[in-house]
Amino acid sequence: MQNSSDSSGMGFILLGLFDHTLTHQVLFSLVFMTFIASLVGNALMILLIHTDSRLCTPMYFLLSQLSLMDLMLVSTIIPKMAANYLMNSRSISPAGCGSQIFLLLTLGGGECFLLAAMAYDRYVAICHPLHYHVLMSQKLCSHLAAGSWLMGGVDGLMQASATLSFPYCHSREIDHFFCEAPSLVRLACADTTVFEFFMYVCCTLMLLIPLSLIVVSYSLILAAVLRMHSATARKKAFATCSSHLAVVGLFYGALMVIYMRPKSYRSVGHGKVVSAFYTILTPVLNPLIYSVRNKEVKGAFRNWLSKKHAM
Repeated sequence: MQNSSDSSGMGFILLGLFDHTLTHQVLFSLVFMTFIASLVGNALMILLIHTDSRLCTPMYFLLSQLSLMDLMLVSTIIPKMAANYLMNSRSISPAGCGSQIFLLLTLGGGECFLLAAMAYDRYVAICHPLHYHVLMSQKLCSHLAAGSWLMGGVDGLMQASATLSFPYCHSREIDHFFCEAPSLVRLACADTTVFEFFMYVCCTLMLLIPLSLIVVSYSLILAAVLRMHSATARKKAFATCSSHLAVVGLFYGALMVIYMRPKSYRSVGHGKVVSAFYTILTPVLNPLIYSVRNKEVKGAFRNWLSKKHAM
């Protein structure tokens, strides 16, 4: 009978994303600069939304929650990865590993439901503009945001607790640059078939339920836009929705590749690349997508700069 080690007594080894060749050092520098840009972009988006009165609307409140989730997401992954790389260390404690799993699932699941709430907001704005302030009240908006955090948190707590409850008696080397539940479960020396099935179903539901709501919302929006007689109104409606659809496509595309593929089709190397995309690139792209073509955000940014120069 094999001796199993309690997962609370020993740490894990993260094999990481980079080695110390010149090419990988350049790539690491690019990733770290992307991390800084993500912090600045999302923090600035939150600042503008909460300081400019023109952005005090349900749409921008939900967008501030998205920026907060993205800010926390990169802060969960990159600092530990950078510290390990710079100090030539690959260790992570069980508590640190569990925290990463919990936060990743909380933020990932929360963002799924938050994107669905944002799609509903666009549906109400375009299909029921006269009743917008009634149907999207501040109270409902707060409940939608709180519900998104709660649903993600429950999923994160269940999966993190279950993942760390398994005995890990063989290699503790996680072939990833952060602790991810599927990567960690592969190292368990117990039968994880039931848990992996539960995890697959849970992740699928967390993805498909919000995605279904998004598809329904945008189907109704499309039908309403096609009935509009004014070309200007149609153009404005499509411009309003295009940013959100771009974010949905980036986020859901990456998560579905990681969590909804059958186990036999999963590749460690491919999984790392896709994980890097949604944990590093997506958080820096989101504020850019919502600001480049958004006149209100650009106006708020110019006002903020002018106030800074006037001080």
